[in-house]
Amino acid sequence: MSNQEMQSKVDELRELRRMADELDAQITAIQDSIKAHMNAIGADELSGTDYKITWKTITGSRFDKKAMIAAFGQKCYDGFCKPTTTRRFVVA
Repeated sequence: MSNQEMQSKVDELRELRRMADELDAQITAIQDSIKAHMNAIGADELSGTDYKITWKTITGSRFDKKAMIAAFGQKCYDGFCKPTTTRRFVVA
């Protein structure tokens, strides 16, 4: 791929990401207005002819790394860690 073609691809990627950010902001605004309505009427579920919306509290549990290290030490924690390898794509 030539430098000019690469520049064109990068420009297109940047424009598409900008558009995606705008769409994400619009999506978030619409979701927030739906949540506000559900909050106002005290509903955690809404249904229509072709949709069902739920907005419920979910309780989960997560591993507390700091507590484990405090209780058992860094060596113990390190003994259960395994290295992972990933690839990161960045356009700056």
